[in-house]
Amino acid sequence: MTATTVVQAQPTTPPAVVAPLSRYTTANGQITFFSSAPLEDIEALNSRVAAIFELAIGQLAFSMLMRDFQFKNTLMQEHFNENYAESEKHPRARFTGKLLTIPDETMLCNGPQPVYVEGFLSIHGVKRKVRVPGTLQLRDNKLVVTSKFAIAPADFKIKIPALVRNNIAKSIDVSVILTCSPTAASTAVR
Repeated sequence: MTATTVVQAQPTTPPAVVAPLSRYTTANGQITFFSSAPLEDIEALNSRVAAIFELAIGQLAFSMLMRDFQFKNTLMQEHFNENYAESEKHPRARFTGKLLTIPDETMLCNGPQPVYVEGFLSIHGVKRKVRVPGTLQLRDNKLVVTSKFAIAPADFKIKIPALVRNNIAKSIDVSVILTCSPTAASTAVR
């Protein structure tokens, strides 16, 4: 008697459906601030902003080193880090928040979509709840996030010496541009 081998056909499974990537990250986001005052305008750029955006659930977080702000005037940069931001004591600024409404992906491909983000902004060791406007757009497979809003240094306990108080605006304009690439890997915000 000989044994016969029976080979059973395996059922075929349909190919896995790949969900669109909903996590976008960058290590080179840009944040600028501008302060207009009677004697001198103050402007700085930080182009080393790390960010992660979970588009499917509308969550956003970014972090940056205060020392990474670059000024045209090196003396102004030194004063910013030593006297105002106190960058040694408070090295990072952070934001964590969530979109109030999440635009449809099709809409994001058609151009910038207005959004509002609500969350917590931490600067100079002070954490404050904020609600800011912005736009989202999917362009060339990247998520472009922009926002413009104003903050008051006094709200973050940034002290302005009396000698230069008239040279610095009570409100500072902040602009955010994050061009985030899709990623499937777990990424931490610095």
